[in-house]
Amino acid sequence: MKHTATETRAKTHAFANGDQMPLIGLGTWKSDPGDAYEAVREAMRVGYRHIDCASLYGNEAEIGRALHDAFRDGDVTRKDLWITSKLWSNAHGRGNVEPALRKTLTDLGLDYLDLYMIHWPIPLKPSAVLPSKAADFMLPAEAPIHATWAGMEAAADAGLTRHLGVSNFSVMKIRELLPHCRIKPEVNQVELHPLLQQNDLLAYCASEHIHVTAYAPLGSGDRPAFLKAPDAPVLLDNPVIRSIADVHGRTPAQVLIAWQVQRGISTIPKSITPSRLRENLAAAQVELTKTELERIAGLDQACRLIAGGFWAVEGGPWTLETIWDGP
Repeated sequence: MKHTATETRAKTHAFANGDQMPLIGLGTWKSDPGDAYEAVREAMRVGYRHIDCASLYGNEAEIGRALHDAFRDGDVTRKDLWITSKLWSNAHGRGNVEPALRKTLTDLGLDYLDLYMIHWPIPLKPSAVLPSKAADFMLPAEAPIHATWAGMEAAADAGLTRHLGVSNFSVMKIRELLPHCRIKPEVNQVELHPLLQQNDLLAYCASEHIHVTAYAPLGSGDRPAFLKAPDAPVLLDNPVIRSIADVHGRTPAQVLIAWQVQRGISTIPKSITPSRLRENLAAAQVELTKTELERIAGLDQACRLIAGGFWAVEGGPWTLETIWDGP
C-alpha cells in the first residue's frame, strides 16, 4: 500500500461510531467526463482519501473506473476512502431512495457509501432533472421530506451507506425533519465561505451534533453561467484573503481552505489540475492567526454565490425565501 506524508497528517472529523472523514476532500461537481477519471486518480496518488460525488454530476461511472483502477494498482483500499454521494431531487419518496442509491453504487463500483445525502430539500417529478416549468415539481405534501428520509434510513439499514446526511438544508428544514428521524442526519453540506459564513446555521448544527461540510469554498468561479450574478464578487481576488496569503507565502485558495479546516469544517474544493490538487491538500498545514481569523470574519456579506434561483420557476412552489427560509 502506498502512502504519502500528506495523507498521514490528514485532519479528520470523527463520527460517533469511530469513522473518520478527512476534512479536505475532492469535489467532483463540474468535472466533465474525461477529466473526472484523471482528477480522481491523481488525487488519490497525492493523498486525497475523501471524494465527494453526486448522481446529478453525471460522472459517477467515470469516477467508478478511477476507483477500480486505484484499487487494482494498490494506490488505496476501499477502507482507506471516504466516498460521499447524493440523492437527486427526482428520486425523492421513500420507495425511490434505494433504487437511486443502488444505481450510484453500481456506477461507482462499490458495495457501500460512507455518506449518502439528500441533495436538495426540493422534490421533482421523476421525469424532470432540472425544473423548467411549474409542472416539473412535486408539491412538498406529495413527497414530504420525512418520507424521503425514511427511505434513506432503510438504505442505511440495508448496509448501503454507513452515514446519512442532508445538503442545502436551512435550520428550519433540519428542525422540521428531526422529529421524524430514527437515524439523525450527521452532516449538512452547504455553501460556505468568507462571504457567506452561515454562523447561525453552524451554531445550530453544532448543537445537534451535525457536522458541516462546505461546498464552493473557493467561490466556485467555474460555476455555470446560469448560476452567476453579473456583479458577483470573485472570492479568490478578495484583498484581505490575498494579503493573508502573501504573509504566509501561500495561495488565496490555501488560505480559504485552511480557514475551514482550522474551524473543524470539512470542505471539498474541486480541481482537475495536479499542482492545484497538491496545493489544496497542503492547505491543512496552514495555521492562521487569531488576528487573521478576525479579519476573515469581517468579510461576511451573507452573499450566496449559488443562490438556487433555478428552483424559483414561475408558478412553481418554491421561491428563494422558501428554499433558504430567509433572505
